[in-house]
Amino acid sequence: MRKLILVMVVASLIVLAGCTDSGGAGGDGGQKGTTVDISSGGRNYPAYTASPDGEGKYPGVVLIHSFNGLEPGYRDMADLFAAEGFVVIVPAWQTYDQSPEDGVVELLIRDTIAHVKTRGDVDPGRLGLTGFCAGGRYTMLFLPQIEEFKSGVAWYGFPYSGGFNNETTPAEHIGDLVDPMLIIHGSRDQPSPVANIYHFITELDEADKYFELKVYQGEPHGFMIENGTLSQSFVAQDAYGEMVDFFTRTLI
Repeated sequence: MRKLILVMVVASLIVLAGCTDSGGAGGDGGQKGTTVDISSGGRNYPAYTASPDGEGKYPGVVLIHSFNGLEPGYRDMADLFAAEGFVVIVPAWQTYDQSPEDGVVELLIRDTIAHVKTRGDVDPGRLGLTGFCAGGRYTMLFLPQIEEFKSGVAWYGFPYSGGFNNETTPAEHIGDLVDPMLIIHGSRDQPSPVANIYHFITELDEADKYFELKVYQGEPHGFMIENGTLSQSFVAQDAYGEMVDFFTRTLI
């Protein structure tokens, strides 16, 4: 399969806890989905869930929010995403610990998948994973390890970070990756410099792994969610469209 690399420029650090909002205008905050409980590790985690209005079986997407928590902007994004024909579920992975071990998050994601499989409106053979900031790292880390996922979109992730507890880096699992991955990044991301992303895709290419890359010139870390709300900028809307298009093509 031919590698498709979509690039729009360059920039330059790697501190996972540096995931902060970039400031600006946002969405209307009028959420339409529901909140369900995901049982994982003997605890219940709230998860925002949005689904299409019509009947039928749709592809499902697990969305992993950033280090800043399950902000209203992610709920708005899930609602928009559902209107595109996807069942979207956003587990609040920081409910009990702001900086959990990777194994805790992995178990929550697996238990979220188990919950999704019980829904009558989801095709369990068409599941995707996406995440932002720390969630971008989790996407890079767990897409190669959780076989139920068929594709993933990593937003300004950290391919060479061991996370909050200095554990495994996503780059160590390149050899395990079998699903297509879209990486979305900003050229002026300081916590996760784009130079690291270029290094990561070079390794992916050398390992003959399929990826797509979209880099937005001048954009900082966390450009999709501003002051807790979904950005209405041209870049944010274009990047959102890239994600929807990617999942539409890969979760068929």
